[in-house]
Amino acid sequence: STITKNSLKSSLMKLQCHFTWTLLKEDMDLDNLEETIGDQIKFFANSNIKNYNLLSYVCHLKNSNEEALKYLRQAEEEVKKIYPDEIDRRSLVTWGNYAWICYYMGRYKEAQTYVSKVEKSCKKLSSTAPGKIQLPEICAEQGWAFLKFGRKYYERAKDCFENVLKNEPNNPEFNAGYAIVMYRLEDFYRRECEDVSPSIEALKHAVELNPENTFIMTLLALKLQDLEQVDEGERYIEAAIQKTPDFPYVLRYAAKFYRRKNDVNKALEILKKALEVTPKSAFLHHQLGVCYKEKLFQLKKTTRYPPQEQVKELIQLSIFHFKAATNQNTKCFVAYLGLAHMYAEGKRYEEAEETFQKAFQINTLSYADKQEFYYRYGNFQRFHMKSESEAVRNYTEGLKIEKDSYGRRSCVNALKQLLEKRIQEGLGNATDFGTLGFIHNLNDEKHKAIECYEKAIALYPNNEEYVSALCELQLSI
Repeated sequence: STITKNSLKSSLMKLQCHFTWTLLKEDMDLDNLEETIGDQIKFFANSNIKNYNLLSYVCHLKNSNEEALKYLRQAEEEVKKIYPDEIDRRSLVTWGNYAWICYYMGRYKEAQTYVSKVEKSCKKLSSTAPGKIQLPEICAEQGWAFLKFGRKYYERAKDCFENVLKNEPNNPEFNAGYAIVMYRLEDFYRRECEDVSPSIEALKHAVELNPENTFIMTLLALKLQDLEQVDEGERYIEAAIQKTPDFPYVLRYAAKFYRRKNDVNKALEILKKALEVTPKSAFLHHQLGVCYKEKLFQLKKTTRYPPQEQVKELIQLSIFHFKAATNQNTKCFVAYLGLAHMYAEGKRYEEAEETFQKAFQINTLSYADKQEFYYRYGNFQRFHMKSESEAVRNYTEGLKIEKDSYGRRSCVNALKQLLEKRIQEGLGNATDFGTLGFIHNLNDEKHKAIECYEKAIALYPNNEEYVSALCELQLSI
């Protein structure tokens, strides 16, 4: 009967579980997410309740509800095993997911049973409104789910972990979640040239509370490397490898550490070892692609006539791994850019073009990604396709997104250099002068900007854009 269906829906909306946390399927490559969570269940020995719960939601998004129920049963087993005295408290998210999945399968009576279970447990655990109980572990589980769903969700993940740390500042698991999210946010904000509170303190605190968590140790090592404390970073890497020599999550970051230290061969050795354990990891394939790409550029830099066989092999290896990364995770923007770059190096221009377009069509790109895209694609047009006008057009698109980032700064520098070259060669047209005027104005070089706009207007007398820009500049001086 529809009444029960509608009243059921409104009780479902009150539950705290993956179905009410607005985790959108279009933000993730679901197959890849399923694979990664599966790997984590295999390799992280600690409680996997939250991983089974999340897997059930991912399976639902992939339309495999039977499979979803199977994972929820595993979550229940796990709760009985680890928290035999807190079954109610530790099962709320699991039961919430159960209720939703039964609802979607048309099993309304069963769904209602789970809703009632949650409501009864909440009453037992607190006096607040049914279903709306503020338990730190639920808030933390929400934080972990946000962390898995990619960067659009990181700010929300940070809020969750900050919330739970207010009451339990020394909880090792909450501190680990907080440190991971701070590490990732700092990475993104750095690309966007924004200031963000550094993650180093959070990482140090998490490692102190959790000396067995070798994964956090490797993140701390990379952060120390960023801060040019390489030796201290390496001590953490070595300690982590010693404690958990076959743990793929330590190996992948150890490899990144050595690659950034310019020990590419050591990085490759570690990555290959990790790949044997998790052969489908997009992260590992991407890192392998980067290593072979770096070997290629080292070879080109140090040898005047690098042996063609070797060049060809490095390009092929790099393409193979970048391609594996994009097949495994269709949202992996950096892997598409790497792949396009290597196709261009191998003079496979059509495939490069196609790959650039695929990269740009990913629906989760930030403004910094788009600016980075215009810079890289502009370089491709300029150096490989020999089209300066297309390069100018792309760098300019990157400029038009008026937020600062490394990608935008790269566009500004490349554009300035290219326009000055064209003008020196006597090839400059009105647009070139106009754009250069715009750049000088951006860089606060007002007199140079005025000069450029005057030249642009001389070549294109009635252009309103140039005339109004010139007037504004003259008034501001």
